[in-house]
Amino acid sequence: MKDKNDRKLSDRRFYRAEQEARFSESSPTDTPQTRHPAYRLAFQDTEFLLREELRPVRFQLELLKPEMLLEEAGVGSTLVMYGSARIPSPEDAEAKIEAAKGRDEYEQKVAANLAAKAKYYAEAYKLARMVSEKAIVEDGKRQFVICSGGGPSIMEAANRGASDAGAESVGLNIILPHEQAPNQYVTPYLSLNFHYFALRKMHFLLRAKAVAVFPGGFGTFDEFFELLTLIQTGKMKAMPILLFGRDFWTRVVNFEAIAEEGTISKRDLDLITWCETAEEAWAHIAEFYDIPA
Repeated sequence: MKDKNDRKLSDRRFYRAEQEARFSESSPTDTPQTRHPAYRLAFQDTEFLLREELRPVRFQLELLKPEMLLEEAGVGSTLVMYGSARIPSPEDAEAKIEAAKGRDEYEQKVAANLAAKAKYYAEAYKLARMVSEKAIVEDGKRQFVICSGGGPSIMEAANRGASDAGAESVGLNIILPHEQAPNQYVTPYLSLNFHYFALRKMHFLLRAKAVAVFPGGFGTFDEFFELLTLIQTGKMKAMPILLFGRDFWTRVVNFEAIAEEGTISKRDLDLITWCETAEEAWAHIAEFYDIPA
């Protein structure tokens, strides 16, 4: 007997993939042929999807899945926050120094240097909370949604600030050999995981309307300099790049010397806005976009 929905002009003529998958799983047939991996539906065959030849498909999936989820979540734009995974929170700073006592002089110095940067955890938290509390909506979509790398330290501060403001935030984690677990403050349905660094970095910037960069290591340098390159070369429109920690950055990177050597233009340094406080950062974003501070 025909289902009455079969007569609707808007009804699909083909079954959806999830329906086909259920048909396959419920099939009573059990033979050498149906048990063999070759018989699995291609989109349910993990071994097949992980083959070397399927890398282009995995690229596409890793581009598409986060894009669809963020679109469905109504995320219009993001404030991306980069920074170290090692800087302690202010409440943990003293414990880091204590833990280094009795170790060699170098380790004690490193612990003291990291503890001194705990103020940037506090500023990252403050900036994320301040922006999240503004709850800016435009064209029905949420703007300046906090987005971090999903891990500890500065990333945790960003998601924590948004969470304490009662707002959702994004965490773009990546699979690493030592496994970086998402921090507890990332909104679960916006906690995304990546295999490819390149696709993760693309998603950091696809919706970004401003980027706050705190002291960090190789990962932060990578993300920061790629952003500068994209804007410098005109591949990406200009946006506020808020660099926190002048003492740190000018000690580890001599920006002026790069310009003096002629390998970048002096005006390229204007891509950077130096900040020390969350208030300074937001004031620059508000001025750039001509919105109330």
